[in-house]
Amino acid sequence: MPGTYSQILLHVVFSTKRRERWITPQIADRLYPFIGGIVRAERGTLYDIGGIEDHVHLYLRWRSDGAISDLMRTVKSRSSKWIHESFPALGAFAWQEGYAVFTVSQSQEEGVKKYIADQHEHHRKEDFMAELLRLLRKHEIEFDERYVFD
Repeated sequence: MPGTYSQILLHVVFSTKRRERWITPQIADRLYPFIGGIVRAERGTLYDIGGIEDHVHLYLRWRSDGAISDLMRTVKSRSSKWIHESFPALGAFAWQEGYAVFTVSQSQEEGVKKYIADQHEHHRKEDFMAELLRLLRKHEIEFDERYVFD
């Protein structure tokens, strides 16, 4: 076959360091488009982004010749630098070291988008730590709870 054809859809979740509540609505309004630009610059497509003050969810299409770890390192480093430059009062801002990534079937796309859009409502009942543990279990990812959070 002369070409490569793929559709790699991913739901990525990552938090601020120690789950600090840095991402106010005013910051999110500028941060989310900036992250979208980073994903595009890395030749991915960001379909949706959302979250609350202590974490972010991305729903994106990724390319077959790139490592998601490289994308996440770039997203975190560039967005952190941008936050420090754009909001000097947030000099202590940092992202948590790791992230969680889940594959998404095309048939589940609308559910993932709705889940991301409903983050504020969802987190009235469940904090980020409980949410992440639930997602890891739902996707049957092996983990040791002692090492999931910093």
